[in-house]
Amino acid sequence: MEHSKQCCNRIKERTESEYKKLINRLNRIEGQVRGVRGMVEKSAYCTDILIQVSAINAALDAFSKELLAEHIRTCVANDIREGKDETAEELIETLKKLL
Repeated sequence: MEHSKQCCNRIKERTESEYKKLINRLNRIEGQVRGVRGMVEKSAYCTDILIQVSAINAALDAFSKELLAEHIRTCVANDIREGKDETAEELIETLKKLL
């Protein structure tokens, strides 16, 4: 089954494997965030919370890198093959925002 997600009037067809991989990563990140909330609610020591926040940031970075790599392999590569040069500019702008 293919999964579609809409953004800015465009969609991305994802394979079941890609969809599951991304959702699993997001579920783990969501669990980490709930864990940090629990730490705050239990008045955990600041540096312990900060270490967990750092782990969440690393997990989000890994998610972004995986999503970007798949985007380049599929959307960008397909658009360039079809002569849609504006996709390269879109990628450059996206990378500027990410970096």
